[in-house]
Amino acid sequence: MEDSHPKEDAACSIVIHAPKIMMTISECKSDGRFVNPWPTWKQPSLFSLLQWKLTERNHNGIPHKEELDRTLPIQMPYFMQSSSDTSVLDGSLRVTWLGHSSTLVELDGIMILTDPMFSKRASPSLWFGPSRYRDAPCDVDQLPENVRAVVISHNHYDHLDYNTVINLNQRFGDKLHWFVPLGLASWMHASHCKTVTELDWWQSELLPGTSVSFVATPCQHWSRRTISDENRTLWASWCILGPKHRVFFAGDTGYCSGFQEIGHLYGPFDIALIPIGAYAPRWFLKFQHLDPEEAVHVHQDVLARHSLGIHWGTFTLTDEVGKMSASMLVSCVGVATHP
Repeated sequence: MEDSHPKEDAACSIVIHAPKIMMTISECKSDGRFVNPWPTWKQPSLFSLLQWKLTERNHNGIPHKEELDRTLPIQMPYFMQSSSDTSVLDGSLRVTWLGHSSTLVELDGIMILTDPMFSKRASPSLWFGPSRYRDAPCDVDQLPENVRAVVISHNHYDHLDYNTVINLNQRFGDKLHWFVPLGLASWMHASHCKTVTELDWWQSELLPGTSVSFVATPCQHWSRRTISDENRTLWASWCILGPKHRVFFAGDTGYCSGFQEIGHLYGPFDIALIPIGAYAPRWFLKFQHLDPEEAVHVHQDVLARHSLGIHWGTFTLTDEVGKMSASMLVSCVGVATHP
């Protein structure tokens, strides 16, 4: 494991000075819980959650299936089309959106999954919790056989799904390499993942046998899978750096100054995968989820040549559904001044 910064006591938050840039280091308190180190973060309170859920939540529901089929159709991925060549070409770059934050990245001869999620519900239960209103365009058994690596941004159920992890392990076995933020390796091993690399912000690791490097980088979010484990594992965005191409995966995040650091140190990127959904209402979700306008700012901050909007059009998580995120993004791009 390559550590690109000197790490001091885990209870301290430090900033080190690199040429022309300050790298924001992850912060873990003495109780073992990580915190966001930026003034742009505000911890959501139980009161504000209840206020939204009980008095302001939009319960109008999702559009009818006929409207969704017309406005948000499920497209068959290229690799499921019988005439398609699914071999990975050296020096090529291709990204396929698989719904929510799941993508298949093909970069310089390597196939990589981001936050794979193929289950019906983002929940510990099969019977309750956020459900998909758009099915995944494929299942694990239909993925190309050459998938080599998976990156996980954090442990929320819509980004780290137990059944998907189990199915990926059954399909790909030992050849699958998992890259996860600090604190998540034990969960991955308990879920039968064989090869797991756990990284802190700014740490990097090469995928064995390749020239593709994975760098965990900052983002503004939080983590929890049970009542008692809030923020005991870190959250991260990821830089995937090949010999010819670079991809940035923002994970799940609110807006923060960390993206300018990422752009300065690792940009420009050929493509950035940036969340644009689950943003309403802003008074409650601004600190943890980008809206489309902020996603444009992240695109600019990380010096992306192209960007793909993710984290939308899949689950009923917040007040906006369907194509609202994509439509707002089009408007924001139209008025933005790109670098």
